[in-house]
Amino acid sequence: MSARTRVKICCISSLAEAEMAIAAGADALGMVAASPPGSGAADDATIRAITAEVPPPVATFLLSSHLTGLAMADHLRHCGAGTIQIVDHIDPSEIAILAVAMPAVRRVQVIHVEGPSALELIPRYEPYVHAFLLDSGKPGGTMRELGGTGRTHDWEVSCAFVQATRRPVFLAGGLTEANVGEAIARVRPFGVDLCSGVRTDGRLDPVKLEAFMAAVRAA
Repeated sequence: MSARTRVKICCISSLAEAEMAIAAGADALGMVAASPPGSGAADDATIRAITAEVPPPVATFLLSSHLTGLAMADHLRHCGAGTIQIVDHIDPSEIAILAVAMPAVRRVQVIHVEGPSALELIPRYEPYVHAFLLDSGKPGGTMRELGGTGRTHDWEVSCAFVQATRRPVFLAGGLTEANVGEAIARVRPFGVDLCSGVRTDGRLDPVKLEAFMAAVRAA
């Protein structure tokens, strides 16, 4: 019997959305701080109000745009999340600083899959993080994207990444009820992560959410 695929629902922007996601069976909630691009951003006070109410064992992820370990640690103290999702390809030495400052916080490095070169980032980050999250952003260039694109990427690269690392891997990027079964079959991630795929007009949609959760359970 294969292991159960975990589900992280991102862009949670209110306690009502958090409660809806938890009731549907989400394993983790992602809260986007106001500065990273993408939908579903929330201010720090709202994020703290959410994290204060989330019951165990549901994990809380803070998506922060800070690029230094000390700034990320300070942001985490304000927001109360148990996991930091590092949305940019930052210097690993800053993650090491964060690990010393807040050793109990779990660290997840986002890898933006633009091609096979994504695999080259495994040895760069693996010693410093607890998990990876593969997304479809474009951190380089003039129009930087750090997630929330609603696009899929090359799942063959993602599959190779999962096989090459000893860390758990979340798969994100354009996932919906219609394609998550194929994504799980092809990539075999530890978990899946999505925002827009369960939303209508920017709001968490209970019908789409339940359909997505059912598709994951059937995969």
